[in-house]
Amino acid sequence: MRAKMPPCSFVPEKYRSYPYEHMLKIREQNIAPSLRMYYKKPLLLHQGHMQWLFDYEGQRYLDLFAGIVTVSVGHCHPKVTMAAQKQLACLWHTTNIYMHPSIHEYAEKLTSLLPDPLKVVYLTNSGSEANDLAMFMARLYTRNFDVICFRGAYHGGSPYALGLTSIGSYKHGVANGIGCSTTMLPDVFRGPWGGSNCRDSPVQTVRRCSCSEGVCHANEQYIEQFKDTLDTSVPKTIAGFIAEPIQGINGAVQYPKGFLKEAYRLVRERGGVCISDEVQTGFGRTGSHFWGFQTHDVVPDIITLAKGIGNGFPMAAVVTTKEIANSLAQNLHFNTFGGNPLACVVGSAVLDAIEEDNLQKNSEDVGTYMLLELAKLRDKFEIVGDVRGKGLMIGIEMVTDKDSRHPLPCEEINQIWEDCKDMGVLIGRGGLYNQTFRIKPPMCITKKDVDFAVEVIHTALEKHMGKAAAN
Repeated sequence: MRAKMPPCSFVPEKYRSYPYEHMLKIREQNIAPSLRMYYKKPLLLHQGHMQWLFDYEGQRYLDLFAGIVTVSVGHCHPKVTMAAQKQLACLWHTTNIYMHPSIHEYAEKLTSLLPDPLKVVYLTNSGSEANDLAMFMARLYTRNFDVICFRGAYHGGSPYALGLTSIGSYKHGVANGIGCSTTMLPDVFRGPWGGSNCRDSPVQTVRRCSCSEGVCHANEQYIEQFKDTLDTSVPKTIAGFIAEPIQGINGAVQYPKGFLKEAYRLVRERGGVCISDEVQTGFGRTGSHFWGFQTHDVVPDIITLAKGIGNGFPMAAVVTTKEIANSLAQNLHFNTFGGNPLACVVGSAVLDAIEEDNLQKNSEDVGTYMLLELAKLRDKFEIVGDVRGKGLMIGIEMVTDKDSRHPLPCEEINQIWEDCKDMGVLIGRGGLYNQTFRIKPPMCITKKDVDFAVEVIHTALEKHMGKAAAN
C-alpha cells in the first residue's frame, strides 16, 4: 500500500514551456555535460512552495534535499519573495564603490548573530568563492602558506578551493592543492575508532566501546592522528585549518565530541587560524544552535556562509575579525556582485523568516523526531548501517552488513533511491562511495511530512529486501 502524502492546499500554475523531450534535447546539446542530473528519468521541475516541489505534469514531491541544502526557509517563502520583488522595483545593482542601505542593514543584522570578535563581513556569491577567500585571508594574515583539511571534505570546486576538497570524484587531473594537506577524518562510524557515545546526536553508532563517562578513546586516537599530520606534513607554522562542523557532501559525518576544540588549540599553537565552513550547517539547521561551530564549543577566526543564507538566491559571505579583514585591505580586492542590493535584501528577509517562523526550533524538534524514527529503520534493516546527524542535517549510510560496514553496491542504492522518488520523496546522495542518503530539507517541514517520508523509505527498503531474498 502506497504511503499517503500529507495534504497541501497550494495549486501550481499550468506548465507552459517546452515539452519534456525537447528539454532533454537542449540539455544534451547546449548545457555542459559536467552538470549531471539525478534519476534515470530526470525530473523537470516547474514550481516550488515551501517544502514541496511540482514537476511539469503537476506531480508533487516532498523535497528532503532543498536544492542541495540551499532552500532554508522554504521554496518561494512569501516574506522573502515579497522583499525581493520590492527591491527589484527599486535598485538592483551599484557595486561596492557606492553605499546603499541594504548592505549596511544586512551586515549589522548578520553580525549581531555572531560572537565577538566575528564582526566584519565580506559578501560574495557562492560557497566556493567564500572558502577561496577565507584561505586567501588566512595566508595573508598569518604570512604562512599551509592549510590543513579533512579527508572527505568538500569546500568548493574553484581551482583554489579544490585543494581543500578531498573527495576523489571532484578532483580533476590538473595541478591543485598546493599547500593543502589532508588529515584523517575522525569518522566514528566508518573510521578505525568509534564507540557508543562519541557524537553530538540523538542517535549513536552501532559500534560499542568501554569508555567511562567524560572519556572518549576514539577522540584521543583521532587527535593523535591530527598531531601526526602537524608533525609530518606541514611546517612548524601554518596558515590554518578548515572544517565543516558536520561534513555535508560526505554524508553528514560527525566527529567525536571535543575533537574540534582540541584541534583548534593545536592549530593556534602553530600560528594558524581556524576556519569554520558553515555553508551547510549555518542558519539554525543543526537545531540546538544557530551556527554549527557553536555545537563544538569553539569560536573560529573565520567563518564562511552560503547556500541557506539566501534561500536559493546566489549569495555567500566570509565573516572574520577586524585584524584578519585588515590584511586584505593592504591592496585592492574587489567583488562586482557581492553585497548587491537585491542579495542583501533577500539575506535580511531570510534571517527574519528564520526568527518569525521559529525555524531553528523546528529544526531541532522535527530533526530529532526524524532521526529517532530513522534509527528504527536502522535497527530493523541490516543494510542500514548508520543513521546520524543533528537537527535537519541527516545521513543514512547504506552497507552490505553492519559488521563489515562495506558500502552497499551502487545499483542497489540507486533502486531504493528511485523508488523513493517514484513515491514522492526526493533525497540527496553523498559519501565517498555515494553510499549515503542525505536528508537536509527546507527547515519548515513538519512531523507529518517526516511520517510520510519514513514510511516511503521503509517501503523502498522492504521492496529491496524482497528482491534480494528472491534472488
